[in-house]
Amino acid sequence: MAKQPMLKFVTVDKEMPQKREADQRKEDFAEIYGEYATAKAAEQAGRCSQCGVPYCQTHCPLHNNIPDWLKLTAEGRLREAYDISQATNTFPEICGRICPQDRLCEGNCVIEQSGHGTVTIGSVEKYITDTAWDNGWVMPIAPAVELSESVGIIGAGPGGLAAADMLRRAGLQVTVYDRYDRSGGLMMYGIPGFKLEKDVVMRRNQLLEDGGVKFVLNCNVGDDITFAEIREKHDFVVIATGVYKSRELDGPGSGSTGIIRALDYLTASNRKSFGDAVPEFDSGELSAEGKRVVVIGGGDTAMDCVRTATRQGATSVRCLYRRDEANMPGSMREVQNAKEEGVDFVWLTAPKGFSDHVGAVNGVMVQKMRLGAPDQTGRQSPEVIENADYVEDADMVIKALGFSPEDVPTLWDAPELEVTRWGTVKANHRHETVLPNVFAVGDIVRGASLVVWAIRDGREAAEAILERVHTGAKVAAE
Repeated sequence: MAKQPMLKFVTVDKEMPQKREADQRKEDFAEIYGEYATAKAAEQAGRCSQCGVPYCQTHCPLHNNIPDWLKLTAEGRLREAYDISQATNTFPEICGRICPQDRLCEGNCVIEQSGHGTVTIGSVEKYITDTAWDNGWVMPIAPAVELSESVGIIGAGPGGLAAADMLRRAGLQVTVYDRYDRSGGLMMYGIPGFKLEKDVVMRRNQLLEDGGVKFVLNCNVGDDITFAEIREKHDFVVIATGVYKSRELDGPGSGSTGIIRALDYLTASNRKSFGDAVPEFDSGELSAEGKRVVVIGGGDTAMDCVRTATRQGATSVRCLYRRDEANMPGSMREVQNAKEEGVDFVWLTAPKGFSDHVGAVNGVMVQKMRLGAPDQTGRQSPEVIENADYVEDADMVIKALGFSPEDVPTLWDAPELEVTRWGTVKANHRHETVLPNVFAVGDIVRGASLVVWAIRDGREAAEAILERVHTGAKVAAE
């Protein structure tokens, strides 16, 4: 009888792939985690308890069949593990790298709750799919039949690309429109290479293109092509633009030079890594080299900024957050990585303004905070401590306060497109907007969220469109 490969969590300790030393990884933008060797991947997958109610799967937005592909990995059946992994996830190797597993699957693992240390689900997922790429198991899209129906997708981020993948596999004619010169959205320009190396995204883009997905890049809807023209060209439209409008921070001195938006900063850094000409970086405006950097915010974007600044050669990097560490919205794993790389976190602090010298920022006026009564969500609200203000020295201040939607109906001359009071596009549970045959997915519906949620939305919208196609239920155009 074959030896049982599972339930090893009592005898085998949790072990992540080897992480490069902080002093070494601060010198470049390469990913910080190595790859499991085959034996180690099988060993760590074998720690899974195969529990009857898999909370890891329940708390994954895609409801990935995690226990099954862990068991197959432990048994050395990697091709089958990959087949199950990719059946529910369009980009498993990307989610394995950038999902906040500590807040999703791994954070809800039963053996994590029992004190034995979670199964390293994300690292095994990454290993399975990287192995699939290495062995040629990731096959190009080859529809069994070509259909005449076409879909125009606005936005080449994870939601739009997930929809494009499913629709093209079903034989629909798919065109993706995007404002950037490369496909991938924030996976390409917003997330630094030390979390997601860009060739991982680019090979997916190439797979889609090789499979017949058409890309129209450097295309700003509303300027280069109208929304009405896209609707006229295609039977169905999917809005997957994401949210790119940065939340602002007012107060005295907020117009000083040296106060910049997180997305501008991260985009410049990523473009530089591609070898693009980035005058704002070369001039020093969007480079942290030799500067005292203060990042304001506590989410994953703030962590991307502080860790980028250390790699650019900042003399000091501090992160201000108005709550304590336990209440940070970002990944705890990312916070730990940032600490190892020399970032200083200043908890319970909020900016009230900025000091400057001849128009250039030289400090952040900080209010000390304390946590007061919980709000309606149960989260404690920060309160100002009177007479406890001070100035945090800074040559560069990065605002990482989150993102809001742009005014899509106005930009696209489509006042009939309904939005919520927050400016997000209104869509029902099947991702349908009020406009016939127009769907919306991802952050433009949810507000700023995770890549994995965008993938789920894109796949669900694709399923809804395919149901329309196969039942002949396309809504008559207005």
